[in-house]
Amino acid sequence: MSNIFMKLLGLIGGMNWQSTIEYYKILNGLINEKLGGNHSAKVVLYSVDFEEILALEMENRWDLVKEKMVDISVSLEKASAKGIVICSNTMHLIAEDLQDNINIPIINVIDATAEEIQKNMIKSIGLLGTKFTMEGDFYKKRLESKYGLKVLVPDHEDIELINDIIYKELAQGKVYLNSKKEIKRIVEKLVIDGAEGIILGCTELPMIIDPNETDLPLFDTLKIHMNKAMEFSL
Repeated sequence: MSNIFMKLLGLIGGMNWQSTIEYYKILNGLINEKLGGNHSAKVVLYSVDFEEILALEMENRWDLVKEKMVDISVSLEKASAKGIVICSNTMHLIAEDLQDNINIPIINVIDATAEEIQKNMIKSIGLLGTKFTMEGDFYKKRLESKYGLKVLVPDHEDIELINDIIYKELAQGKVYLNSKKEIKRIVEKLVIDGAEGIILGCTELPMIIDPNETDLPLFDTLKIHMNKAMEFSL
């Protein structure tokens, strides 16, 4: 019998369910790689109906999103979770609000990503994600004020384009060649502006950006986040 102590993780998923599968798969793979045998992660997963959440996001009703997410976070704490993982970059917009309502830590994807960027001695970083992630203060401000990074985002037109690609294509499992070319163009533009690396600040973006097609450091937030969750759990 194993005497390894593993903390129970609470996962908030369903945003969307395809990427939540990747969160679950990667986390379990990392735990098994670390411990061997038949070990897997101890998790309790609350998966939302993304249609309901997305509708509120698009109406900018973050007050109602916050209410729902606070209830979920509290329920995961009551279920004996020792830490919470929000399986979405965009939803970290309200991470601090959730943290204020629970007594267990939220394993923050922004902090985990910033630490990886610093390990690579990078000072200027490009940020790709949903419109909320690229235009909102929550991601950029935390990277700049807490970690001293210079954060570059695309122009307004390209932000809208990336947002459409994420929600209308990638979130539904579709990858189009023309969209792939557009993302590549946007990345190249960020590099010209001074980006030394790119944050893939949406769990769907690795579907369309192949690290083998560029020499630029790409920071896959899903993998970085799960590695941090694995470390916390063990």
